[in-house]
Amino acid sequence: METENKIGKFFLAVALIMLTLGLIFGGIASISYISPGFASSWIGFVQLRPLHVSCIMFFILIGASGSVYSGLNSLMPKSAYIPIAYLQLGLWLVAIIFILFSYSTKQFGGREYWEFPPKYAILIALAWLLFLYNFVTVVIKIKKWPVYIWMWMTGVFFFLLTFTENYLWEFPYFREHFVKDMTIQWKANGSLVGSWNQMIYGTAFFLMDKLSGNTAGSKSNLAFRMYFLGLGNLMFNWGHHIYTLPTENYIRVVSYAVSMTEWILLARIIYLFRKTVTEAQKLFHYFPFRFLFASEIWVFLNLALAILMSIPVLNLYTHGTHITVAHAMGTTIGINTMILLGACFEFMMKKNDTLVGSKVLNFVFWLTQFSLFVFWVTLIIIGLNRGMWQMQTTPSPFSSMMAEQGGLFHVFVVSGIVLMISLLTIAVALLNSFFKEIFSRKLSA
Repeated sequence: METENKIGKFFLAVALIMLTLGLIFGGIASISYISPGFASSWIGFVQLRPLHVSCIMFFILIGASGSVYSGLNSLMPKSAYIPIAYLQLGLWLVAIIFILFSYSTKQFGGREYWEFPPKYAILIALAWLLFLYNFVTVVIKIKKWPVYIWMWMTGVFFFLLTFTENYLWEFPYFREHFVKDMTIQWKANGSLVGSWNQMIYGTAFFLMDKLSGNTAGSKSNLAFRMYFLGLGNLMFNWGHHIYTLPTENYIRVVSYAVSMTEWILLARIIYLFRKTVTEAQKLFHYFPFRFLFASEIWVFLNLALAILMSIPVLNLYTHGTHITVAHAMGTTIGINTMILLGACFEFMMKKNDTLVGSKVLNFVFWLTQFSLFVFWVTLIIIGLNRGMWQMQTTPSPFSSMMAEQGGLFHVFVVSGIVLMISLLTIAVALLNSFFKEIFSRKLSA
């Protein structure tokens, strides 16, 4: 059983290392964005951006995998095939080394979010196939699935499907038709996000069950209705990304209709907010729950922004602006990262670890939320200004519009650096706890 416990921790440790690298690359990139000469002698923005994006994506995917393994071990100890899990992690590490090296030597060739040479995607696909096999062999032994297992299954399966779809541009049939190519690309990217969201939100459901000691919520009819609503959005709401493409009108109509169902999720969050706050008052001293509570606040903020972005007339103003970046950052950091950090505290840190009650970590937690909020709001304001500019009949030069927002970009960079430092502090604390445990076991052995 001890071996079973460690495999999830190893995945989470690698994920935290990727988060650390992603934050460092992102911090350097943000400075070079407003000061193009910064670090240009050894690395440029053209390399920093994909390094940052890929490391954060690997943090999410490997962290989600580690959370699922840790959750499955709690449900069914000694069920997963550990050698396969280590082989899966090994394939990830080999792929990451090749990908980061290719970026550092300016070898690209991929598309948005996956800008590395496509041949390395084969390693990721093989690792995910092993994950799918391992997952299925465990969950088929569980008689009645709570909602989080359905969410994990959905995420694991749909990621492999949409990741494969993401590379259809390699075939001339798709690549040579611009509208078809762009439609598939944006569809795949939108659904990819939905797939790992299913895995991470499933982890949140699992943690809530574990922390509260009440498993009724994850087996309720309401939980499954919310799951099917999320599944529908994963499959169909990607269309708001392609409102500006000359595609079939029914795609826009269906996507808009599905996107608007998210008002139900928003209304549910507001309706249950008082109950959530009451629960938070009971468990807020506990770091895993604290991060889950923070993620719920960010779900509310980003869901409201996403719904507004899905309205066609508003999408004309927001598409391609920093508002899209704000939504991506709010979702990635405010929701996904908060849930994964909560999982790391639950699965990696011992309950008697002195860091659990640390005043420093308590301060850093609040600093993270404050700096992220400033970061997020600043991006929205910059995006609104750009959206208004690009819809003008005779807009001023782009350089003039950007220069006028210089003060906002400095706020964006400063808040981003504070956010980077606060998240790095949390990641290093968790990694320190993990490695102390590993080394103490070796010494005691």
